[in-house]
Amino acid sequence: MIRASLLSGAAAIALASAAQADAPRVVTDIAPVHGLVARVMQGVGEPELLVPAGASPHSYALKPSQAGALSQADAVFWVGHELVPWLEGSLETLAVDAHVTELLDAPGTKTFEFREGATFEGHDHHDDHGHDDHDEHAHGDHGHDDHDEHAHDDHGHDDHDEHAHDDHGHDDHDEHAHDDHGHDDHDEHAHDDHGHDDHDEHAHDDHGHDDHDEHAHDDHEGHDHDGVDPHAWLAPENGKAWLSAIAEELSEIDPANAEIYTSNAIEGQAEIDAMVDALQADLGPVRDNHFVVFHDAYQYFEQAFDLAAAGSISLGDAAAPSAARIAEIQDVVKDLEVTCVFSEPQYNPGLVATVLDGTNAKTAVIDPLGTEIPQGPSFYTALLTDLGQRMAACLTK
Repeated sequence: MIRASLLSGAAAIALASAAQADAPRVVTDIAPVHGLVARVMQGVGEPELLVPAGASPHSYALKPSQAGALSQADAVFWVGHELVPWLEGSLETLAVDAHVTELLDAPGTKTFEFREGATFEGHDHHDDHGHDDHDEHAHGDHGHDDHDEHAHDDHGHDDHDEHAHDDHGHDDHDEHAHDDHGHDDHDEHAHDDHGHDDHDEHAHDDHGHDDHDEHAHDDHEGHDHDGVDPHAWLAPENGKAWLSAIAEELSEIDPANAEIYTSNAIEGQAEIDAMVDALQADLGPVRDNHFVVFHDAYQYFEQAFDLAAAGSISLGDAAAPSAARIAEIQDVVKDLEVTCVFSEPQYNPGLVATVLDGTNAKTAVIDPLGTEIPQGPSFYTALLTDLGQRMAACLTK
């Protein structure tokens, strides 16, 4: 019996070693995506992360070793060009043999439009202006050359409708769909393109925007903030949908380990459900307490947990806010008796201090990318748990 057990253990180790040796080469863009892929690949292999902790996903220069990883990749998972516009060209030129999955287009993903304005007052966060159920044919020209009719038909995700963001032009979104995302006093006609080609939160230091009229945009060329808000990983339901999409894609590339990928995805989804239940208990008592965030990156989390966000100091790409925007946020903090103003580790704490001046609001640090959270299979649930617990603590009066 002991000998049989030893042989069984040795066989399991041998199988695990073989799985590791034959693991597909997988590359991811940001840490939350890396965490989800690592959860699906647990026991088989580990993905590679392109954007390191503390770096901006909006603007990053690939290292030669990372370019090499892309050129050798079997699969690439990325949020999409709305978040990491600089990666799109590299995928086209380097990852020519890889299966490329743009997760904003994954089946079951719910997306929201960018919000306009510094304050969210009047924009009911219950309004379901999100777009569900992306059509498997909606991956028009974003590196999905290898994706055909196998586009995730068997994962329980409903068929996607005509709002499936074909080519990311969002032609069928009207000018009222962008509820609260920056561009103080800018009208809807000033956003002619959806390229997001050069978002860099550090690149806007000289954009005072003090004299912006409704047609100006002179200092913000190329930094449009309409279209899909890419911070979609902060919705737990999207995390679950992405686990399914990742497992299906990896199973096609590596059918020998398909059972492991599917099982890991299901277990990961159950872990997300348990995390949501715990956070609902933490956040329930403070749902009506208003708060302001540093940059408008949290509406997916706000919607998931029915939180009372009042506004953001900066835009969704953390571009430097205008003096008028800061003044507007200061008024909101006072008028709504905002409980907490959240800062982020990567950005200017002086702006938060300015907003807090003369008020009783508290402050705390939150991070949508989980800069200080260790990478690995438990990253995603740790990220949302950390975010929720920090919010709950600061919002408690």
